[in-house]
Amino acid sequence: MALQRISAASPLEQILETLDADGGVIIEGLFEVAVIEQMREDILAAAADFQPGAATQGLGQDGKAFVGRNTIRFSSLGRLSEAYFAMLENPLYAAIADAVLLPHCGSYWVNTGQAMLIGPQSPAQMLHRDCDNWPAVSAQGWPDSPEVTLSAMIALADVTEELGATRVIPGSHRWADYKENGTAELIYPAEMKVGDALVYTGKVVHGGGANRTDDQWRLAMHLSFVLGWLVPEESSPIDYSDADLAQQSPRVKRLLGHQSYDPRPHLGGGLWLRHVDMIETT
Repeated sequence: MALQRISAASPLEQILETLDADGGVIIEGLFEVAVIEQMREDILAAAADFQPGAATQGLGQDGKAFVGRNTIRFSSLGRLSEAYFAMLENPLYAAIADAVLLPHCGSYWVNTGQAMLIGPQSPAQMLHRDCDNWPAVSAQGWPDSPEVTLSAMIALADVTEELGATRVIPGSHRWADYKENGTAELIYPAEMKVGDALVYTGKVVHGGGANRTDDQWRLAMHLSFVLGWLVPEESSPIDYSDADLAQQSPRVKRLLGHQSYDPRPHLGGGLWLRHVDMIETT
């Protein structure tokens, strides 16, 4: 099964149908090129402060193996670039996230906004599902468990298979065995142009590709959301102060954890409270 490509100008219903059928879809032109070029410039300027292979994902040596020995990863991108906030406001990505996640939560927030730069001669990453971060939720009732996260792998520059394009196994989000991660012959590389994005659910099997070049980096970033009643990978609420976000929209403040979680219209209680009162955005 091939990974389908759809223009960002296509009807939302078509995009959602493809995402539901395959677990992932390449959306051409999802983000404005000017925004992505600014994000790329700011990420590359910051990358000099991060060592390849240093990121651990909080898991020590296991995390280092997951990231890769010649891969640079870092987050807190809103502290580096105003372009990040513009990306959080992207209307089509917001509409997709609303459709996928809001059936299971009152609101969602940022899971990761992370630079993922794969260096020359990097081996392929292990195949995995992003929903494995929350196995108690995802494994329960699999494959009919709720979607807990939605991701976009975004091309900051043209991404080819040779550079390490993310590998996806379309349809793997519906496999009967939660622990099955597939094999190499089932993968499809998500080759993209600047501003394109691979949008995929947390259930689909995927992994970073091998960079087979001697002197080029794969330049991409990951922007994902998670259900508002789950803990995200990033510590956005303490990365940004109230003053940092004072001029941002209520949506951005909510996505970065500067608003309490209200479960309604679903069941549940208020979460992420301050003095047992809701944190509101204005």
